[in-house]
Amino acid sequence: MEKKEFVLFQIFFIVAALWNMIGVIFGYLNTEYTFQGLFGRELTDPLFYAIYHGAWGTTLVYFFGYFIVAKDPLRHTGIVIVGGIGKVGYAITMLKLFLAGIASSYALIIIIGDFIFSVIFVVYFYRLFRLKLRIL
Repeated sequence: MEKKEFVLFQIFFIVAALWNMIGVIFGYLNTEYTFQGLFGRELTDPLFYAIYHGAWGTTLVYFFGYFIVAKDPLRHTGIVIVGGIGKVGYAITMLKLFLAGIASSYALIIIIGDFIFSVIFVVYFYRLFRLKLRIL
């Protein structure tokens, strides 16, 4: 992989980390407000609060994971696989909630953003495959 492409992937994973941190700032640090904005209802049930807050805690883990990948995108492919699965799964779940009328149009920000990152992850793996580099 050429230095230029390597640096582009490093920048991309830093952006991916920052994208997750934006979610953490809203969802983990201001849980009730984010829930209200996404679903149009108050987050009053302690169980729902714990589950929703915990989901954003997972997003915080993704933030650290993508920063680790940014250091050496050729070495930490396993993190990208797990992160990509999480991104696609979360985007699909939010899309289902949006189409069912449960999530507001704010969910489209998450859906579109996570799908864009997922596509770039596919490009990343395609480049590794084409260069015959070890993925795991």
